[in-house]
Amino acid sequence: MRAEPLALVEQIKQSVGLLRRHLDVDTATRRLAELNAKSEDPALWSDAGAAQKLMRERTELEDRLGSLSRLERDLEDAVTLVDLAEAEDDADVEREGIDQLKAIKLEAERRQVESLLSGEADGNDAYIEVHSGAGGTESQDWARMLFRMYTRWAERRKFKVELIEESAGEEAGIKSATILVKGHNAYGWAKTESGVHRLVRISPFDSAARRHTSFASAWVYPVIDDKIEIDIKESDCRIDTYRSSGAGGQHVNTTDSAVRITHVPSGVVVACQGERSQHKNRATAWNMLRARLYEIELEKQEAKANADAASKTDVGWGHQIRSYVLQPYQLVKDLRTGMTSGTPDEVLDGELDAFMEASLAQRLSGRTVVVEDVD
Repeated sequence: MRAEPLALVEQIKQSVGLLRRHLDVDTATRRLAELNAKSEDPALWSDAGAAQKLMRERTELEDRLGSLSRLERDLEDAVTLVDLAEAEDDADVEREGIDQLKAIKLEAERRQVESLLSGEADGNDAYIEVHSGAGGTESQDWARMLFRMYTRWAERRKFKVELIEESAGEEAGIKSATILVKGHNAYGWAKTESGVHRLVRISPFDSAARRHTSFASAWVYPVIDDKIEIDIKESDCRIDTYRSSGAGGQHVNTTDSAVRITHVPSGVVVACQGERSQHKNRATAWNMLRARLYEIELEKQEAKANADAASKTDVGWGHQIRSYVLQPYQLVKDLRTGMTSGTPDEVLDGELDAFMEASLAQRLSGRTVVVEDVD
């Protein structure tokens, strides 16, 4: 085998070996067999909570074992293709095999990063909040674009997305919005997106076609399990109800069913208007508040271990984690890792995995990178 495909094969084998050791394939296979046997017990669903926990663990093991088997099978097929092409001196088929090896290498590296998502809440569902910064319509339109980016990212990953709350801007865009992203490791992947995002573009709202800079923030926090206890005193909270906003028509909510809860000691505010029932919105808002306060505790723990932990401060200059430049050139640049993309349209359409993987790898390695912002 020639040098290029041989190097790729060795890199893939190294990643696969690390995955096998981290997963402990024999133990995982035995555990999956146990879970499959338990799932066939009709009495399992007498305890819905325990049943859901079992099914989540089974799904996770099936995914990890299945992905490992696919990597090994794909590697074997690609090696066979390259060997055959070299034997027949077919450059086109050899290039096809090398392209397959490159794709397998990227998938193996992604799985390797994902296998290290071992935080207490990494495997959980996630809330993603987007808020516009100062700047009125410009920032509100940017917040809408950012909100769509995360929705598209979740859809690309086959996650389920539920709209929890949305507050429309005066002329365009949104002031804020929250989605619930349901899927394995949703929080583990999305948690690195918390921070301020900066957009540079020719404003569609400026008749003079001048370049504008806008800011919006994204905050990500996990849906927490009942086993995680968060003590919230109701006396510390202010609960407001209001009429849900909507596009109008027959689905306008004519009752004050939307709920906003303010946790006075921390200043955390959550809101939910996704349901017609005030009772359901209230329950969801309480869950969101518990999740936010839990995420704050996680941040405190991380800050103690890492003095460079990102600070959630003003939505403006000096606090951004990523810049998206659409004019006068095309570039997305992450200021924590140095990761860049020359195709912002694809990034804004949800192509975020490379940025998330780089941020996760940086967190896991503990390395810090000093990166200059783009103009």
